[in-house]
Amino acid sequence: MIHNIIKDKGTRLFLILGGFFVANTLMAEVIGVKLFSLEKTLHLAPANMTMLGEGGLGFTLTVGVLIWPVVFIMTDLINEYYGVKGVRFLSILTSIIIMFAFLVFYGAIHLAPDDYWMGSQKENGVPDMQAAFSQVLGQGMNIIFASLTAFLLGQLADATVFKKIKKITGEKGIWMRATVSTLFSQLIDTICVSYIYLYFSLGFSFPRVTAIALTGYIYKFAVAILCTPIIYLIHHLIEEYLGKSKASEMKKAALQD
Repeated sequence: MIHNIIKDKGTRLFLILGGFFVANTLMAEVIGVKLFSLEKTLHLAPANMTMLGEGGLGFTLTVGVLIWPVVFIMTDLINEYYGVKGVRFLSILTSIIIMFAFLVFYGAIHLAPDDYWMGSQKENGVPDMQAAFSQVLGQGMNIIFASLTAFLLGQLADATVFKKIKKITGEKGIWMRATVSTLFSQLIDTICVSYIYLYFSLGFSFPRVTAIALTGYIYKFAVAILCTPIIYLIHHLIEEYLGKSKASEMKKAALQD
């Protein structure tokens, strides 16, 4: 049975794309609790912007956005060959896996820590390993509602816009449906996760959250444009892997879904 499943190229491709989709989304959720300064990372002078009356703002991003482009690409490829139902299935599955992961984190945090382990990293600047462990993984509990809401709304919006554009453009205009659907979905994702998590959960000021959201969206906008050649390359590799006939059949079925 398993040999027949793996032998089918369409099924194997779905597993590969789905695996990267789920893995990158989960990693983005875990590392997304950290905010970093783009200026400091690039060794540039602070931007010191003023927005909505609050000064001293800079280009701040969540670490999660760095690997989020992989999710953009996987979403568009899955939509291209497996349709809206394929994206919806993987989005719901990913959400369930993320919730399960955070339940595991919650249980791990509340296990009684070993006394030696708690102080084992003092020389490395971590006086309390339990507090550090709880803060990094436990902080994700606050973001899970925001991120899952943003993720599901964004993915469903991406799949819907992608399909509507493809119905108009047909096989042509890969760059258009990939870019426009990503920009639209990531606007929803950025607004949801920024304001629900940073503003309502962490208590960041409205101007600061707006600056972070704007910076994050500009980054996603730029990456969506830069990823266009990569999408074309992967499309070419998939077409070679599946064969022109099989690929065409799958894309027609996905569009009619």
